[in-house]
Amino acid sequence: MVISTEPAWKELVDGLGREYQDAVVYADLEQETILHEGDVRLLANGWVELPTGRLLSPDAVHHIDT
Repeated sequence: MVISTEPAWKELVDGLGREYQDAVVYADLEQETILHEGDVRLLANGWVELPTGRLLSPDAVHHIDT
């Protein structure tokens, strides 16, 4: 019997994210504060993953223009 040390739900959650190219991530409605420009991945839990592996909290991100 083979038992994985990785949680099974991790693979399911990883497949639920959305990837955007040339997106702009804003911290405010007025679009004055830009958090990131370029490729991003929106995870199923609301966090935004940058190409560097850095994560932006859903509380920090107001919206993403694609």
